[in-house]
Amino acid sequence: MSGITGGIPTEGRRAASADIDKAGTLEMLRIINGRDKEIAFAVEKTLGQVALAVESGERAIRAGGRVVYCGAGTSGRLGVLDASECPPTYGVPPEMFTGLIAGGIGALLKSAEGAEDDPELGKSDLMGINFCADDFLVGIAASGRTPYVIGAMMYAKGLGAPVAAVTCHGGSEMAKLADISIAPDTGPEVITGSTRMGAGTAQKMVLNMVSTGIMIKMGKVYGNLMVDLRPTNKKLEDRARRIICGAAGCDYRRAGELLELAGMNPKTAIVMEKTGLDRENAQRLLDSSGGRIAGTCGER
Repeated sequence: MSGITGGIPTEGRRAASADIDKAGTLEMLRIINGRDKEIAFAVEKTLGQVALAVESGERAIRAGGRVVYCGAGTSGRLGVLDASECPPTYGVPPEMFTGLIAGGIGALLKSAEGAEDDPELGKSDLMGINFCADDFLVGIAASGRTPYVIGAMMYAKGLGAPVAAVTCHGGSEMAKLADISIAPDTGPEVITGSTRMGAGTAQKMVLNMVSTGIMIKMGKVYGNLMVDLRPTNKKLEDRARRIICGAAGCDYRRAGELLELAGMNPKTAIVMEKTGLDRENAQRLLDSSGGRIAGTCGER
């Protein structure tokens, strides 16, 4: 079997889907769905390592650094996706979470698979964003052997930066190179080698936890409300008003007034309502508590 798979678990053949091409539509989908149900359990076994990545990312950001995702193909796209969703969701600067993909921005829409074979490109892409020791690099590759990502990881380690790897092969070069190895054992794919499926789902789950965990620890969440979102359209403005209602105990109309008074900052609006302070003093109180609402209102 190792000769067929090259020793890479995600390249093996899955017995349960061996005849998927002969299955009816519903049975085909049941086979895929059955496989998907396994992914969360594989990720669960890596939670200790995910926790280390969350804590490392928080330290980097508090030190003025960034979380940088680096990958190729599906893995690269997942990193760019996760990074790009943090600013509108949590109101952070776009550079706080940065996604790099082999082949550049064009590779998001059109495959640039050959770019992943160049380790020097990974290094040069990090140099291009002035990656430094204060930053935290997360290399992403299902196989754990992508040269582009390995090149970036080696450069980051050479600078003394913390490095994590998100792979589905715990014995891979990336896993061994990383300070923190997150390697859910997702096994063979329903369609052999199609790692955009099970492995991609696992990677997405891990990245969701890494970025969300960091943002929770940075005070971007109050209870389970994303109080630092940017209300940049009507949908998000409505969500911001409902968040203010839930957090401050006011009605929808009052939430709209507070949002305007707070300069469209839901977190500031909540503190204004809970403390009776004006915008300037509410913001000052938030700053003194490290941006955590609980610290402004005598809560723990």
